[in-house]
Amino acid sequence: MPKKQKFPYLVGSKWTAQQKMWGWRHFQVANRKKQGEWVFAEMVASCDPDVRFWINSKILKDRSQWQPGWQSLKEMGEIEEEIGFHVE
Repeated sequence: MPKKQKFPYLVGSKWTAQQKMWGWRHFQVANRKKQGEWVFAEMVASCDPDVRFWINSKILKDRSQWQPGWQSLKEMGEIEEEIGFHVE
């Protein structure tokens, strides 16, 4: 039986960074790569395709750093109240 792929729906998913990264908050996963046991996601800023970086995809599960989907500042404020930290 083949192994289940980690993060199968990663490519194309949209994310909001809790803190600005290279001046942006909204990103989409353009590519994924597996290195050993690790899966990495290539993040691309939604408003500037020249802003690209790779992160360990496990970091996307940390809600203090990333939220799934594109969140508005109002929605981020509501999330901030739920988890108890300040978003700038």
